[in-house]
Amino acid sequence: MAARGKAGTTTTRGGEVTIPVGDAGLPADVLVPDGAAGVVLFAHGSGSSRHSPRNTAVAGVLRERVLGTVLVDLLTPAEDQVDARTAELRFDIGLLADRLAAIVDWMAGDPALSRLPVGLFGASTGAAAALVAAAARPERVRAVVSRGGRPDLAGPALSRVHAPTLLLVGGLDEQVIQLNEEAAADLGEVAELRVVPGATHLFEEPGTLEQVADAAADWFATHLP
Repeated sequence: MAARGKAGTTTTRGGEVTIPVGDAGLPADVLVPDGAAGVVLFAHGSGSSRHSPRNTAVAGVLRERVLGTVLVDLLTPAEDQVDARTAELRFDIGLLADRLAAIVDWMAGDPALSRLPVGLFGASTGAAAALVAAAARPERVRAVVSRGGRPDLAGPALSRVHAPTLLLVGGLDEQVIQLNEEAAADLGEVAELRVVPGATHLFEEPGTLEQVADAAADWFATHLP
């Protein structure tokens, strides 16, 4: 199905799909501009969904830079109801990472996506899942960006990540800065940590999310092609 992105470019594929992952079907929004140099799979954070206004804003900027985007719900509706009560599944990094890896495999078999190098954009706990998935699929995942993420939760997988990884943290998010510094040390030379001045954890301050989107677009445009 053809559609039009924010920049007015036609897309070779656009709209909602259901991605089979094990016994689950996960709803996703896929938009790929003509001539895309890569495609970015989003891993949302704690208690969020593919409709996260912050992730959709970043995705719009990426499409303006001629990058495809895949925004997906990593939990089924039933699991989401459980998580809303217990908050346990959003911290199940293994589950989320396995699903991201399965989605990367699905993308490799999709005609509109298979030729494109893959980047992962993770927020909060989704960043840890993205890094574990990157370690599990090194031949497919070419770059990772973390926004206000918890990369420390990726644990031993950090040392197995080969994709260039950008860690973006708000300057007022002091505890998360420390956790990202520790994770960057474990990631080694593939990692770059950038602090966005004046930003809190959710980058709600004027202009801060725009800085995140621009930095992510530059990172993917540099490392995906």
